[in-house]
Amino acid sequence: MKHVFIVNPSAGTGKCPVTRDMLSGLCPDKDWEIYTTRGPLDATAYVKALCSKHEGDELRVYACGGDGTLNEVVSGAVGFENVSVGCCPCGSGNDYVKYYGGSLPFTDIPALMRAQTRPIDLLRVNDRYAVNACHFGFDTAVARTMSAVKGKPLIGGRRAYSSAIVYSLFTAMRTSCVISADGELICPDSMLLCTLANGSHVGGSFKCAPRSKNNDGLIELCMARPVSIPRFAALVKTYQKGLHLDDPRFKEIITYRQVRHVDIDGPEGFAVSIDGEILEGSHISVDIVPSALNFIVPEGASDN
Repeated sequence: MKHVFIVNPSAGTGKCPVTRDMLSGLCPDKDWEIYTTRGPLDATAYVKALCSKHEGDELRVYACGGDGTLNEVVSGAVGFENVSVGCCPCGSGNDYVKYYGGSLPFTDIPALMRAQTRPIDLLRVNDRYAVNACHFGFDTAVARTMSAVKGKPLIGGRRAYSSAIVYSLFTAMRTSCVISADGELICPDSMLLCTLANGSHVGGSFKCAPRSKNNDGLIELCMARPVSIPRFAALVKTYQKGLHLDDPRFKEIITYRQVRHVDIDGPEGFAVSIDGEILEGSHISVDIVPSALNFIVPEGASDN
């Protein structure tokens, strides 16, 4: 068995717990490798080439970074039955591992290397894949604004997220689009936000899909209709905690479905977030791909 660690030096604080000295002690036979990514999509290209080279051999590939790094590694490994993917979360959000209760069990590298694998579903978003979620509307507006202001004085840096929230409250409380799911018209004109989830969390702390099962062959669709800013402020904490599906205050706001296929049509410039990365397009098609990947789940991790 070969262990390959894909390290994103730009993720989070840039500190990864995986070192060559550690791996030399854990794998004296040197059947391991560390690869440091060089830029966007480099991980996908490298992992795909690696999997092709080792086709037929048992291969474990670990994404050392955030959700974007995990997405790139998964996208390179999908389709190779001999490959398992693990996650060493050292990004800023680490949303996907929150499905399993959080990051801690995944940071124990020896336990991660000997852990069992489980088949998980993936989302196919046009010609790309998502392991955690595809979401759009208010959330994507916040993500795009953060990216635009992060380098600016006063409103950037550590203030970027707060600045993006404030800006989006005044510009993105209604997004025009048409959403159909398994042939049912879910949204005929506009909405506040919508998540298509395989995991349970987005945005670092928002439990958008509390009933999600990442191996049931279903997409968790949760759409919120437009509301006023005061009502948004009154309800956002409940949504953040994942209590919105059982709270009667959300009855007229939330549409929730478990589906297999979603079509989204939007105006020019429309965009969705795929595991935190932005994808623009006037038509987005999302499908669930059952048992598409072997995911490494260490002892101590629990299902959502």
